[in-house]
Amino acid sequence: MSADVKTELTPFDDINVTPMLDLAYVLLVVFIILTTASVQGVKVRSPVTQAANNLAKPQTRAITITADGAVYLDAYPVSLEQLSSSLAQYKAANPALPVVLKADATAQYDKVMQVLEVAKKLDITEIGLVTKRAVPE
Repeated sequence: MSADVKTELTPFDDINVTPMLDLAYVLLVVFIILTTASVQGVKVRSPVTQAANNLAKPQTRAITITADGAVYLDAYPVSLEQLSSSLAQYKAANPALPVVLKADATAQYDKVMQVLEVAKKLDITEIGLVTKRAVPE
């Protein structure tokens, strides 16, 4: 080595930990993603059956009234006459038919009352009204 090149080692007063923190955050995110992906459910092989059509199905029916007054039964648009006939069929299959009524806050009150009248004529007594929980001020 030549005497002209002088290498001097100086001690560092601080260590830059930013790259180490970046790595720690990336590892944390990967760990969270892998953990939630593996915990979502227990995987099983479902058996095959010929009686799949006879198994219990959800019985609750949902009626939705939009702001413009359109009526939906289980996400399908219906008129009040179609609503009445469909609910009558469901009521015949299940006498204690539960119904959930979800109306837009700006929907006309008259349309809500017409739907409730249809339910009353069919003797549907299990009716739930969907609302949002008020945020305390």
